[in-house]
Amino acid sequence: MDYDEEKVDEMVLALLHLTSSRDQYATRAWKGFDLRVMDRLYQKGYIGDPRGKSASLLLTEAGAKLSEELFCKYFVKKDGKNV
Repeated sequence: MDYDEEKVDEMVLALLHLTSSRDQYATRAWKGFDLRVMDRLYQKGYIGDPRGKSASLLLTEAGAKLSEELFCKYFVKKDGKNV
């Protein structure tokens, strides 16, 4: 299937926000998405290397910020009732 990789990358980055958590050091998220997508997000500088044994990955500062922005753009209701 031929698909728009940029749109898929954007959606996956938005969905990483659902499983992300921040501590005093970094933002982490579960990495249960297609490894090809994760590799592209890594190459773009949004996440740390996804190929480790850990079940989670690091989001860069830029990646965490964009992840939240994309999540809000695509999934937050405009009436604000689920915010």
